Amino acid sequence: MDAEAAMKFALQLARAATGQTSPNPVVGAVIIKDDQLVGFGAHLQAGEGHAEVKALEMAGEKAAGATIYITLEPCNHKGKTPACTELLIEKGINRAVIACSDPNGKVSGQGIERLRESGMDVEVGLFEKKAIALNAAFFHYIKTNLPYVTMKSAVSLDGKTATVTGDSQWITGEEARLDVHHYRNKNDAILVGVNTVINDNPRLTTRLPEGGKNPIRIIVDNSLRTPAHSHLINDGESATWIFVGDQVQQAEIDQFPKDPSVEIIQLPGKIKIEHVLAELGRREIMSLYVEGGAEVNGSFLESKLLNQLITYVAPKLIGGRTAPTSFSGTGLLTMDDAFPLEIKSLTQIGTDLKIIAEPIKEDK
Repeated sequence: MDAEAAMKFALQLARAATGQTSPNPVVGAVIIKDDQLVGFGAHLQAGEGHAEVKALEMAGEKAAGATIYITLEPCNHKGKTPACTELLIEKGINRAVIACSDPNGKVSGQGIERLRESGMDVEVGLFEKKAIALNAAFFHYIKTNLPYVTMKSAVSLDGKTATVTGDSQWITGEEARLDVHHYRNKNDAILVGVNTVINDNPRLTTRLPEGGKNPIRIIVDNSLRTPAHSHLINDGESATWIFVGDQVQQAEIDQFPKDPSVEIIQLPGKIKIEHVLAELGRREIMSLYVEGGAEVNGSFLESKLLNQLITYVAPKLIGGRTAPTSFSGTGLLTMDDAFPLEIKSLTQIGTDLKIIAEPIKEDK
């Protein structure tokens, strides 16, 4: 197995664990000796063995004199698990090919430096862009202490999210709706506004044929209007966090139905998206999937705290001057103020079009 094939396999291993490792990154490792695959592994969950450890366990004595391919710089500090650098040195790894360095201040460059100090041959940068993209949420979280925000919307070809009566079941086809559940599965939390809860009574769970992980459900509810009978309060499928403003009285909070899976989080003043994200970051929410309505989406647009936008466009025309669109709020005043995006992919999914776009970085 050549170097490129080995690193591609390591990236594949890492990708398979997306959504399981938060607040840690996904990492894959592959060990090659005499052109033969002798060990491989992936980090599967925070607190469990790192990818390098699992690959070394599989390789056993064959690790001595071998080359390891790792998607992310190995740690050089002892946390919940021992330092991977010391284990690589101890097991006699001869060469390490690392896709990208780790932005975490506890690691950043130190793991690479430690391996080189030991005399190990270290190469950095093979498929670096792919490795960074794979851990986009982790890199963003480490640098900002805020969750990586992915916003989803589903619209008709004329940009409507529902009819003038509010009917939105269903704009997109079954394939697109299933795709949404894959995103729920890989994000730590999912956010909606209270109007979505009142109007749709959603469950916000992951429903995939093969199962999946339910994200923490976040409700932005300035005045604590969440109905006590709603699924998010009663189903116990996952934790539900309700963000309220400081005008909500303690008596109202005390009277809200008590459930161990439901928590009311009071923020100062009227709720601002930046304050919600800061609190989620403090609680180690690394990735956030936004399925809100126009008001919530408008708040994210105004805050410009948006990392990825996924739009499903259905080949339907709805019309109607008052039919809702994806974004409301105060809006921007001039085209110069428009939030610039770069289209990253454009694919057909079932009968619908899926567009993935990301904000254009200022340094571009």
